[in-house]
Amino acid sequence: MSCGEPHETDCSEVLDHLYEFLDHEMPDSDCTKFETHFEECSPCLEKYGLEQAVKKLVKRCCGQDDVPVDLRAKVMGRIDLIRSGQTVPENDVTQDVAAGEA
Repeated sequence: MSCGEPHETDCSEVLDHLYEFLDHEMPDSDCTKFETHFEECSPCLEKYGLEQAVKKLVKRCCGQDDVPVDLRAKVMGRIDLIRSGQTVPENDVTQDVAAGEA
């Protein structure tokens, strides 16, 4: 996704690290670059707004549940695999956790 205009920070970089920005898990200097990008790029701003709304909805609906540490690690591992273009295992992450709890 891109507006077709050149930016100091590339759209792909912004979208690859969007959740780090949303979760305040990046240095302030990177946050400033992302904010500047959103001011210049309406497609990325739209994607940011959508992801922010989804995050708020999930928090409102599921925010009271504690996430098991191992589930978070497996989900983050799966996200890393997808981002890197590697083959993702067929099994469901939640099945792995349930099997470990049994």
